[in-house]
Amino acid sequence: MTSEKTVLITGTSSGIGLATALGAARAGWTVIATMRDTGKAGVLLRAADENSVADRIQVKRLDVVDPESVTACLHEVIAEHGRLDALVNNAGAAGVGTIEQSSLDDVRATMEVNFFGVVTTTRAALPHLRASGGRIITVSSVGGVVGQPFNEAYCAAKFAVEGFMESLAPVAATVGVGVTVVEPGAVASEFVANLGLDIPALLAEAGPYTPALQAYLSRTQDSFANAQSPAEAAAPIIAALTDERPPLRTQTSQWARQFTATKLTDLDGSAVQNLTRAWVR
Repeated sequence: MTSEKTVLITGTSSGIGLATALGAARAGWTVIATMRDTGKAGVLLRAADENSVADRIQVKRLDVVDPESVTACLHEVIAEHGRLDALVNNAGAAGVGTIEQSSLDDVRATMEVNFFGVVTTTRAALPHLRASGGRIITVSSVGGVVGQPFNEAYCAAKFAVEGFMESLAPVAATVGVGVTVVEPGAVASEFVANLGLDIPALLAEAGPYTPALQAYLSRTQDSFANAQSPAEAAAPIIAALTDERPPLRTQTSQWARQFTATKLTDLDGSAVQNLTRAWVR
């Protein structure tokens, strides 16, 4: 057991999760870096060695869509460390498509990992976070605020995450648990690469949506060419871990702040529609 503060982070094999694990370890936390396939831990462990924080990072298997995996991992953490002070819900998966040409199974799978995975892990962690007066930090997306073309299922899941956490926050506060939602924009990570998109096949199967999809894909490729780094996106997560009074909602870049502000001041929806319609023309 340890008296040091312990954080469990999901989805740490690459991208924001990996950068958050390193940043939290550098900030003095004991980091439980979880991933669905621990065979992919090599990049994280090498980076931990290079940053002289290997002694603060412990890799464990956790699959957010498997409640038994979540429960087993948390039991191990408490048995070995005696406490859990923070949970970072980072694991997620993107998807590109429109509903007429997506199966319901695809939509459900997107909801399962991006929303129900967050709910499952949060629910299992809460008793331990109540005991420590800890906090929950959830990586959402600007797509959790602004609905985006060809991201219907993904944005629906992230909208659900935002509503869930915003509703939970005042209740959790009554038992000493803080809640923060982090909203990245485009991040240069394996998140998009892991989609395994076959763009020619997507376009060939898009039918009447082909012109709109082509325009969207071109715009998206341009946006990721100017994306922020995973370390830059992880910085607000580390701040939410360490700040005495972190905000309920924070964005990871000035672009993300401006983009989400479009929605938050858009009472009739016209500003968002004028913005996103341009992406598919």
